[in-house]
Amino acid sequence: MTTAAMGEPGIPPMPERTPKALREAIVQHAPQLLPDFDAHWKRYVADAYDITTVPAFMARWWGEYAIARDPELDAHVTALEHRAAHECTDAAEAKALLEEASNIRHMAARTEPGQ
Repeated sequence: MTTAAMGEPGIPPMPERTPKALREAIVQHAPQLLPDFDAHWKRYVADAYDITTVPAFMARWWGEYAIARDPELDAHVTALEHRAAHECTDAAEAKALLEEASNIRHMAARTEPGQ
């Protein structure tokens, strides 16, 4: 993860780890995620009548927001995934690019509130 995503000026801190706080942060700092966030919430949480889906929902969207709040990091992950899917002719190179993107996503998911 970039230094910026870990608390440098210009990158908003992670919100409290609640669906409401995460949604508010998405509205304010990454509105491009909002339609998918709301659709996912409605389909898998709000209409599910089962709160056991909330931890998985939060894990997914926590990581998505942690990356999206840093435009530079978001562009880097997108470029890695695009190159692996559309530009690589070598399977080993594509695998390495996807592993790098995956490592960034895993680190983003471990970001704590306030970071």
